[in-house]
Amino acid sequence: MMPGDASRAPRIAVAGLSARLVAQSAARAGLNVVALDIFGDRDTRAHAGMWFDIGGNGLSIDRARLFDALEHAARLPRMLGLIVTSGLEPLAGELSRAQHVPRFIGNGAQAAAVRDPRRFFALLDEAHIAHPEVRFTLPGERDGWLVKRSDGCGGTHIEWADGIERAAAGAYFQRFAQGRSMSALFVAAHREAAVIGFAEQLTVEAGRLPFVHAGSLGPVRLPARIAQRIVEAIDRIVWQTDLTGLNSIDFLLDGDTFSVLEINTRPSSTMALYEAAWPDAWPRGLIGAHLDACLHGDLPHAPGTATRTPPLHAAQRVVFARDSFTASRAFSDACFDDPACHDVPLAGARIEAGQPVCTMTASAPAFADLRDALDGEHARLLQRIETLSKP
Repeated sequence: MMPGDASRAPRIAVAGLSARLVAQSAARAGLNVVALDIFGDRDTRAHAGMWFDIGGNGLSIDRARLFDALEHAARLPRMLGLIVTSGLEPLAGELSRAQHVPRFIGNGAQAAAVRDPRRFFALLDEAHIAHPEVRFTLPGERDGWLVKRSDGCGGTHIEWADGIERAAAGAYFQRFAQGRSMSALFVAAHREAAVIGFAEQLTVEAGRLPFVHAGSLGPVRLPARIAQRIVEAIDRIVWQTDLTGLNSIDFLLDGDTFSVLEINTRPSSTMALYEAAWPDAWPRGLIGAHLDACLHGDLPHAPGTATRTPPLHAAQRVVFARDSFTASRAFSDACFDDPACHDVPLAGARIEAGQPVCTMTASAPAFADLRDALDGEHARLLQRIETLSKP
C-alpha cells in the first residue's frame, strides 16, 4: 500500500484487474484516488494517493484481499464511493449490497438484466434488436459456434465450442457472425442515455481464445442512419433496464446492418479515446460524467460527440509479451517517461509470455492513419523490451 497524500479532495475507490485508466480520469476530475488492482503499475500509483494489491493466483483477483482493502478504504475520510473496472463483473451485485465497503457507484442489481444472457437476449428479441443466434444447450453441430461465460471480460470468456464437452455454469452458445467489431460508449440516468461515441475494437488470438481484447481505435464516425439505429437500440435497452453511469455496448457492423453482442455495465477502456479526442468536452474526465449520472441523475450536456468529426483520432493497443522477461529499471524508466506508454510495470516485475506488458497509444488527425501510427508504437516497444530487459 502506498501512503496517501495530504489532499483535502473527496476520495474515490477504483477497483478491478487494472485501475489505471479510471484512476487517471478520476484524478482529472479532481478526486483523490484509492486504487485497488493486481498490477500496481507506476502510472496507476502516480494518479492515486493510495494503492492496494488485490491480486490472486495468476491474473486474477483475490476476493478476501479485495474485501479487506475495501473495508479499509471505507474508513478513509471523504470517501465518495467505489467504481469498478473490468474483472469484477461477477461481484458487482454483491459489492452493491455489501456493508462496510464504500458506496457502490454504478450498476449493481440492475446489471443482471443485461449480464444474464437469458434475460438480455429475450429483451433484445422483444425490442426487435438483432443479435447473433444464441443457444443455452450444447449445439449438435458445434462448428461455427462460440461458447461464452456471462461473467467474463476482455474476451477471455470466449472460446470456440468445437472442443467443449460440457459448458460451465452460466455459459451460453453464440453462433459466430461476420462484421466489424465495434463498441459504443454511453452514459445513462433515469432510463435515458447519452451516447458519447463509437470505436473499433482490436482483438488477438491466444490459444483457444480467439477474441482477446487488445485495444481500440476511435472515435469512428458512422453513417448517420446506422448511428441513429444503434442509438435507438441503446435507448430501448436503457429504458427497459435502468442502467446508470458509464456503460458500453459491443456490436458487429456488417454493411448497413448491426447485431448486438453484449453490454459492459461499467466504465470502458474506450473512454480514453474520447477524452483524448474531445478534451474540452470533458474537462473533468468522463468519470466526472459517470459520477454526475450515478449520484445526481444528470446526463452530459449535449456535446454531440457521437455525430461530430473529432479534431483528433486516438488509438490504444495492449502489448503482450512474446517471451517471459523481468522488467529492468532501464525498461521501466523508459516506458514511464514515454507519453505514448501506459500501464507501466515496476522495475523487477516478472511478465510471463502472453501476459500484458503495457498499453501503447497513438493519435492522428485522420482515422485512416491510426493503425500505422499504432503499429509504429508497438514495434518501438518490442524493440525496447529486446534492448532494455535482457537477462
